[in-house]
Amino acid sequence: MNMKKWIAAALVGVMAAGTLAGCCQKSSTDTARYEAAYDTGYYEMDEAAGYGAAALSVNQKSAATGSTTQALPQNRKWVITMNLTAETDDLDGALEAVMAQVNEMEGYVESQSVSGGSAGSGRHRYANLTIRVPADRVDSFVEEVSGLTNLVSSSRNVQDITLTYSDTEGRVTALKTEETRLLELMEQAETMSDLLEIEARLTEVRYQLENYASTLRLYDNQVDYATVSLYITEVEKYTPVEEPGFWQKIKSGLADSLVNLGEAIVNFISWVIIDLPYLALIGLLVWLVTAMTKRSIRKRKAKKAAQKPKEEK
Repeated sequence: MNMKKWIAAALVGVMAAGTLAGCCQKSSTDTARYEAAYDTGYYEMDEAAGYGAAALSVNQKSAATGSTTQALPQNRKWVITMNLTAETDDLDGALEAVMAQVNEMEGYVESQSVSGGSAGSGRHRYANLTIRVPADRVDSFVEEVSGLTNLVSSSRNVQDITLTYSDTEGRVTALKTEETRLLELMEQAETMSDLLEIEARLTEVRYQLENYASTLRLYDNQVDYATVSLYITEVEKYTPVEEPGFWQKIKSGLADSLVNLGEAIVNFISWVIIDLPYLALIGLLVWLVTAMTKRSIRKRKAKKAAQKPKEEK
């Protein structure tokens, strides 16, 4: 096999390997999982089924849009947390539209991060947002997000903190009563040691009051504003809403194979261009080894040919 044939065979082998790797490649969507610990229990509800339903699978299309959520009992302190996974083909446009909805509903963004992929890597940009919206408008916000993006999955946690809230309020009431009593005793103190002792206890009571008051404000914020964790991925093709049929699978599989083949070819060409100096060096070494081998073979043949007439004589 000459040098040109050897290089051509090597390139074909590398390209075939790249194509197979591209066909076997699968895109995956990273999802964020959030956990919250409370003294009381919590309920998990599916957006379509209500209480007691398991959370939707990450890759399953949610039926949240257009569905109704079971109303929560009144006179309770509910903390609502929602996790949404969505797709879009225009991340910047989707983020702008989501921000507009948050402002319209008088909510705010607690945290936001956007990460980008590199060209030719098959990775796309994605965004993580923690959004706070009024609890009584969270269902409307989810519907708006579903209209702006392809909502892949949705889960809802409802946590009852009524007992914890009531216990904190009771402690505040008791401390305020003690504060009033200490102020009265301070006016009746007859000795300096009694006065100092009362002042020390009063300082401690007021410190505890500030802490409990801060805790109540935190609870009020959690109850008044639902927390929505939104994960948006920028994709070229949306996750199908329903299980495709036989011909749809063939069509989709063929399209994926062509896309992967195109990506494999692009990646192969990029690899060849980037590693061209190394390939040239390897080619030169192969050429030298091949040339030396052929030269050695020719010498052995010439030597045998020269020795043959002598043997005949």
